[in-house]
Amino acid sequence: MRETTQLAKLFSDHTVSQLSTARVLVVGAGGIGCELLKNLAMSGFHTIHSIDLDHIDLSNLNRQFLFQRRHIKLSKSQVATGAITRFNPRVHASAEQANITNTQYDVDWFAQFDIVLNALDNLEARRHVNTMCLAARVPLVESGTAGYLGQVTVIKGMRTECFECQPKPVERKTYPVCTIRSTPTTPIHCIVWAKDYLFAQLFAEHPGDMDEQETAENADELRALREESRALAKLAGAMGTRDFARLVFEKVFDEDVARLLSMKDMWAQRRPPTVLDFSALNEQSGFDPEHPDDHAVLDPKDWCALFVHSAERLAQRRLAMDQSTQGGLVFDKDDDDTLHFVAATANLRSLAFGIEQKSIFAIKAMAGNIIPAIATTNAIVAGMMVMQAILVLSQRISECHTSYVTYGKRARCIIKEPLAEPNPRCPVCRRRYLTLRVRDCTQTTLGDVLDFIKGLGSDRDLQLGDDISVVEGTRMLYDPDFDDNLSKPLHELGLVSGKMVTLTSEDDDSIVPVILSIAAGKSQDLLSIEGYESVPIFAPLPQLGPMDGVESDDEDDVVANDFVVDGSGAIVLEDDDDVSAVSSISEELSKRKLDEISVISQDAPKRRAVSDEESDDVVTLD
Repeated sequence: MRETTQLAKLFSDHTVSQLSTARVLVVGAGGIGCELLKNLAMSGFHTIHSIDLDHIDLSNLNRQFLFQRRHIKLSKSQVATGAITRFNPRVHASAEQANITNTQYDVDWFAQFDIVLNALDNLEARRHVNTMCLAARVPLVESGTAGYLGQVTVIKGMRTECFECQPKPVERKTYPVCTIRSTPTTPIHCIVWAKDYLFAQLFAEHPGDMDEQETAENADELRALREESRALAKLAGAMGTRDFARLVFEKVFDEDVARLLSMKDMWAQRRPPTVLDFSALNEQSGFDPEHPDDHAVLDPKDWCALFVHSAERLAQRRLAMDQSTQGGLVFDKDDDDTLHFVAATANLRSLAFGIEQKSIFAIKAMAGNIIPAIATTNAIVAGMMVMQAILVLSQRISECHTSYVTYGKRARCIIKEPLAEPNPRCPVCRRRYLTLRVRDCTQTTLGDVLDFIKGLGSDRDLQLGDDISVVEGTRMLYDPDFDDNLSKPLHELGLVSGKMVTLTSEDDDSIVPVILSIAAGKSQDLLSIEGYESVPIFAPLPQLGPMDGVESDDEDDVVANDFVVDGSGAIVLEDDDDVSAVSSISEELSKRKLDEISVISQDAPKRRAVSDEESDDVVTLD
């Protein structure tokens, strides 16, 4: 076929043969995953397995081109693999709709593949696949996109930095109710108020209390919030009338703000808010609320006009739902009415509290917890992933790079740098991974496992000493002072195939822990261990403690996973199929991974900065 001839010219006939026999696992079939599966099918890979938990949604169709409207509600992975087999009938593609973190996908399952390619959308799954690939000794190609930015890197146990070599930020998704209700200081506070409070109270079927648990500290705030909610509920009688939008405006931007101003102590060290005048802002300005400029920060009068227009439209829709017993409205970032209402009310609140205003486009990203996905970026990243996979399978990993797609003032769109070495303090890849095969988890006890470990011959001694602690996740199963579980079967402790336990020496902290991946037995032996030949010999590093906090070459070079708010109010957002990123990303992002805060500890190997002058390390796109 055409693609094999072209590949043979680029690489060699031997490489083409390797690709045709390689077993490839693709985790994720979303924005990057669709492009990746298509590229693999057309690049000489003949055995491809895809796994994804999600169904196809209407919002996926603008960038996940293997899907059509008729596929909505169907499995992403199954539809995607069906599409690529039509592109290339010689491809043997299989698919599963499942969670990759399920215990059925154990170390043996991962070990059947020659390479794993990640196109995931969440931190937990990325961490899990990283660990399983280390345990199964399978190379991993990791990827991520955030708008116009993208990254691809290769993870190979003991040779490169793994996904956990740089710490990830702590997830935070909630805000104090007093901040949202009374003292907002950042745009996201106003957006949360507009979306989760005002919109929900007016138009949702079952408005809530912003999911805040009542405590002694916030009881007064929650009671006041409920009183405000009841006052808003009374406005439902005006829904559908010409006065509805004005009444809501005066309630939340006049009466409520005036009540806050009456609390003098609250504003002793804060900038007090300003009451907004509906009559002054509701003057004709020539603005068309049907077609606002999504990328502009509008004039206050235009925000007011958009508020009135969207409130009236939503009121009509809500009344129609009441008549048809369809329930209430739900915020949807792709629904112009709900988005415009949230954008207008959030910016009017920002105006009242002296906070920076945001465009509709920016609020869509923040309220929908997304970095808008760019199909072109997904395509570029997927192409780079395939090129890295070809090099790995050709035993040319020394030629692999971490590659970045950049955007902005740089003339160069793709920058690469050598793969980083493992962080000697990494709590994941600086471990000895072995496979513990158990014939029957219902009959084998934890005590049997420890006796087996301690009875290993000198040629297989794990050098953990006599006192060993056993941990599964964050759960302590055994240490010299806690032996309650020794007589319990592994099955009763939840230690079945697919689980991992960590064995740590209690005698010497410098001894590198052992991670045992539990798998089904293959012989008549009650217990057996595999993987000694691949276990690295680590030099003890007693002077190293836990990995430190953030240290970056540039304070603006910060990107993180999941929904996080730092002290300055920077927000980290998550797309429905792509990696997370902060709302504003500096031009120097090419120096950092897109899915982690830039953390380089004192003892960790530091990445080489890429300069604009290194033209041999740069590809310019036309």
